[in-house]
Amino acid sequence: MGSNMAENHPVGFRWPMKAREKGATIIHVDPRFTRTSAAANLYVPIRSGSDIAFLGGLINYVLTHDKWFKEYVLAYTNASTVVGDDYVDAEDNGGLFSGYDPQSGSYDNASWAYSGKRDETLQDSRCVFQILKRHYARYTPEMVERVCGTPQDLFLQVAEILATNSGRERTSAICYAVGWTQQSYGAQIIRAASILQLLLGNIGRPGGGIMALRGHASIQGSTDVPTLFDLLPGYLPHPAVARGDATLDDYLRQSAPRGGYWSNAPSFLVSMLKAWYGDAASKANEFGYQWIPKLTGDHSHISTAAAMMDGKVKGFIVFGQNPANGSPHSGLQRKALTQLDWMVALDLYETETAAFWYAAPEGWKPADIKTEVFLMPTAGPGEKEGTFTNTQRLLQYHDKGVDPSGDTRSDLWFLYHLGRRLKDLYRGSTEPRDEGLRSLTWDYLPERPDPESRIEDEPSAEKVLMEVNGYTVADHEQIAGFDHLRDDGSTACGVWIYSGVFPAPEKNLARRRNRTPGNYVDPEWGFAWPANRRILYNRASADPAGKPWSERKKYIWWDAGAESWTGVDVPDFPLKKAPGTPAKEQGSGLDLHSGSDPFILKADGRGWLFAPSGLKDGPLPTHYEPLESPIINDLYPRQDSPVAKRMRRKDNPISPPGDPQYPYVVTTYRVTEQYTSGSMSRWNSWLSELMPEMFAEISPELAAENGIENLDWVVVSTPRNQIECKALVTRRMRPFRHNGKIIHEVGLPYHWGYKGLVTGAMANDLVALSEEPNVYIQEDKALTCNLRKGRLR
Repeated sequence: MGSNMAENHPVGFRWPMKAREKGATIIHVDPRFTRTSAAANLYVPIRSGSDIAFLGGLINYVLTHDKWFKEYVLAYTNASTVVGDDYVDAEDNGGLFSGYDPQSGSYDNASWAYSGKRDETLQDSRCVFQILKRHYARYTPEMVERVCGTPQDLFLQVAEILATNSGRERTSAICYAVGWTQQSYGAQIIRAASILQLLLGNIGRPGGGIMALRGHASIQGSTDVPTLFDLLPGYLPHPAVARGDATLDDYLRQSAPRGGYWSNAPSFLVSMLKAWYGDAASKANEFGYQWIPKLTGDHSHISTAAAMMDGKVKGFIVFGQNPANGSPHSGLQRKALTQLDWMVALDLYETETAAFWYAAPEGWKPADIKTEVFLMPTAGPGEKEGTFTNTQRLLQYHDKGVDPSGDTRSDLWFLYHLGRRLKDLYRGSTEPRDEGLRSLTWDYLPERPDPESRIEDEPSAEKVLMEVNGYTVADHEQIAGFDHLRDDGSTACGVWIYSGVFPAPEKNLARRRNRTPGNYVDPEWGFAWPANRRILYNRASADPAGKPWSERKKYIWWDAGAESWTGVDVPDFPLKKAPGTPAKEQGSGLDLHSGSDPFILKADGRGWLFAPSGLKDGPLPTHYEPLESPIINDLYPRQDSPVAKRMRRKDNPISPPGDPQYPYVVTTYRVTEQYTSGSMSRWNSWLSELMPEMFAEISPELAAENGIENLDWVVVSTPRNQIECKALVTRRMRPFRHNGKIIHEVGLPYHWGYKGLVTGAMANDLVALSEEPNVYIQEDKALTCNLRKGRLR
């Protein structure tokens, strides 16, 4: 759900197919009938943008039909926790939770806090279990059919199959991708899935869980070592003015809870600062904390593009990205690039971003554009070495196949030498603001250049990985894992979650390729963070007494003779902490957890059915319509997410609910033969021949309604822009019914642009600038459009 795995992750999809050969059931819930649907046992249609209504219906079914895994839920979740008296649920408040401020468009989550009590009988009306039941009571099969357009009988089949295939003896997994994340409430869709999986006992157990399918070799790596503006490496929050992070002590008070493993945040952050600044970082200067710029607001890519459009950004370095085509409201993105003084683009080819003036509309003259553009040729994956971090958090090291040709260099080469030159440039500066740059550790050249390479100044990716792993400051010895990190400046570690990947010289565990026949865990293949654990929270695979829930699914268990946790994976739990160990009420960190609290990263050691903190849009997932929708919200008076950012600008119009000018839902997707914005695939003649042309996929019913035949030219329009492409009329697109009304969907792949061997219209020209409130992603999986036969000219 939220993924077309067979087409978008075909190498990974072989495993569900192998499981199906052994009797597993594959269910595909999607607006389109795709190759995944064809390979599934059950295909279930759903209107784009209604995922929470569907998942909420499943949660309601599990609760009302008493299908939840009682022993697991009582022991391992916060179901028994009582919420404070000030909390008001969206169920009782028109779709808004308590604490909402309409002036700022944000929540104060103080009223969502726990009361400090528990009711193990689950009868207290304010315990999480009862709040959950009331919240999802209106998510009935009838409501799911009305909101999602999903026939009741198919919905009930999904509910029964999931419930039957969960519990002591069986587990079910949920796989998703950007079909979930690229929505104005994407984080809450994933939360809804986690609630469902917790109720069914499918978290921390083999064959269970929720898998985020990542479409690129190291997209997981780019979140772990983040390209996100509001995070530091290892998911540490970036210091921010609004949080009051003026000093290191202020930051650590905000970031280190008393309970759970995150109480070690001081060790993680100080060790990171020591890795960054070396001997220049000391307790006397807060380990260089003041050299980290503090966030002053929303500095996301989307907000930065808007600021660029307004002339507030002077320069732009872009690589691994193609915003002139691959980002929302691409026309605005291209125009924003004309407001720069300079831009540096690193890429394999001249992308749309590197040549944004090629798409100049009438009135644009390239000679009048002030932006000076530098195109730097970068190496492809086979021309450089380093690690990829894939979907299952697995680091795998890849070697270089050949030297990059000509003047082409790796991304690592570019960044290293840019940093080296900047350090040289600022070496004599006495400005306090330059002290961090001058103090930066920057020793990544190999001890001996590769004799088989003509590039003598290529940095060592393994040297970088050794710093990422961490070492003791006094003797520069590699450390064995993050449990060795300290907050006194005696250890350095670039990314705490990756610590352990390079525990000794010549011991790069990301290089391991020792697969054990018959061992499905493969602990000797690559390195899975954290600590090479293949399943997070795997303590939950055993019951509170430490015994496997079933022999068939045994994974981690307590060995009383050895007085230790053992199994077929690295235990995600203190190794010697016995199941009967009581929590220490006056303790801190993991001492606050008992021997049967498996969720060690949570302050209370429990899986959260109700989230008292950490989310900006509510403690429970709630169905809202997308920011653009052809219908009015059936569940609540509140139409859309109250805290999603609409980026209200004259050049970013958004269609109001039910706007007759834009009656259809449009969603974007990818095809196997092309990749992202096409900048890596449309230059390949074989792929371009296989998938040469942009198209709009529509149902026969919508085609008939507009007099359109297969391969006719059509114009697709939104309030932002309009594009032309060929019509692909197929029964893979199906109309949905809503209160007796037909809702049509239009599907658009997003791989074409005006550069490459094959060109075509850009789907992202149609998408609005918007931001989901937690992770700042745009909504391009559910918006509205119009469609007509013909061409633009």
